[in-house]
Amino acid sequence: MNAATTTLVHTIAGRAESRSLGRAISFALVLFVAVLTAAAAQISVPVPFTAVPFTFQPMIVLLGGLALGSTLGLTSQMLYLAAGIAGLPVFAASPVLPPGALRLLGPTGGYLMAYPVAAFVVGYLAERGFSRRYATSVLAMLAGLAIIYACGAMWLGMFARLGTQNAAVGIQAALATGVAPFVLADLVKLFAAAAVLPGLWRLTGRS
Repeated sequence: MNAATTTLVHTIAGRAESRSLGRAISFALVLFVAVLTAAAAQISVPVPFTAVPFTFQPMIVLLGGLALGSTLGLTSQMLYLAAGIAGLPVFAASPVLPPGALRLLGPTGGYLMAYPVAAFVVGYLAERGFSRRYATSVLAMLAGLAIIYACGAMWLGMFARLGTQNAAVGIQAALATGVAPFVLADLVKLFAAAAVLPGLWRLTGRS
């Protein structure tokens, strides 16, 4: 892979003494991002008037995509979702939302199912050098966040079907309850998090 289009993880793995060690490093980092996504889900704050809680997961998903690239970023989020579907306690704790695979059918299912897609898109941009500078990192992460919001709001508005209070609410209401309460906080987190990858690139000596 051309140095101008490699990701941070590809660079780290490429410096390994052998190809097998490089692959092991890549797998370990994919697993680390999946575990970090699960950990971020545990920092969950209920928001009034909506079944969608506030979590730090989107930023982990986006940063993971920037660091891992398209394929590995997608893999990390598929691994996270597989753990949740299997019944492991990796989704945000909630007295309202169902556990396990049923969580994907509830009001937050669209956000969760968007994570692999968002990580892939952000990773695709990272492979083209977007993770090396702050401004382009912001743009890549904004693209991923837009995907998460779009998929989450569409699912919440049109398809969610779990109980009367969690049934699909229509697109307008979904935007009001599933996007508007979170935009400002997510943008603040995004603009702060976008500095992480350029900083790590500088530490590696390859900006």
